[in-house]
Amino acid sequence: MLLHLTSLMDDPLSFIINLLYLIPAILVSLTLHELSHGYVALRCGDPTAQMLGRLSFNPMRHLDPIGTASMLLIGIGWAKPVPVNPRNYKNFKRDDILVSGAGIAMNLLLFFVGTVLAVLCARLMLTDDILSQIGGSRLFMRASMFAPETVGEILLDWSRRTDILQRAWLQYPYRFLNVFCQVNASLAIFNFLPVPPLDGYHIFNDILFGGRIRITRRVMQVVLIAFLVINFATDWISTVIYYAVTGLQNAALFVVLPLFGMA
Repeated sequence: MLLHLTSLMDDPLSFIINLLYLIPAILVSLTLHELSHGYVALRCGDPTAQMLGRLSFNPMRHLDPIGTASMLLIGIGWAKPVPVNPRNYKNFKRDDILVSGAGIAMNLLLFFVGTVLAVLCARLMLTDDILSQIGGSRLFMRASMFAPETVGEILLDWSRRTDILQRAWLQYPYRFLNVFCQVNASLAIFNFLPVPPLDGYHIFNDILFGGRIRITRRVMQVVLIAFLVINFATDWISTVIYYAVTGLQNAALFVVLPLFGMA
């Protein structure tokens, strides 16, 4: 679910509504992503993040203005990296992998928990009749995850009919949860890419090269900017992430839907 600036003029109300769902989803997801890096680093022997005040639930301590705007507008983004000192690690290779993977693991956990809660909302909100009419719960949940703003409009129309929606108020947390899942799935996949300075780069560097490849922060910034320019020009990175997120969402629904009798 991205913000399209042209919709601000075409439909300002929908733009504002989308913003109200998207901003808290991004704030929570990015904050917990960075907080998990700092916490795992602390457990591995490095108190740097703690000493610099980065073990905080305050989003302002973690947000990067450009990365947050990129997350809003093109669906891929980042926060300010948590400072760590690998010299403090108890076991460099193991701990560097754990610290680097902590943010990805957190986003995957938030994605799965959000999926469970979204399916629960759907189970409590939709009647069996409407699920059969629209082709089943799997089709509805997939449509919700891929186009939550469109499904939100449908739910708003349905809320006037008590024979279709039970507990119509659940449509609002349901829409938020689908946006939340989409944000976390995108963050997890994006950060797993083996491109500096993303988490995936550190993980693959440690596993394949024993952490021997050293890149300065300035070079990492240049690589990331080039990465975004390539995506803007070709859109292939966003396409790869989209298909990876699609696979992740389908896998989660395959596991979660049967738990609520909606397979």
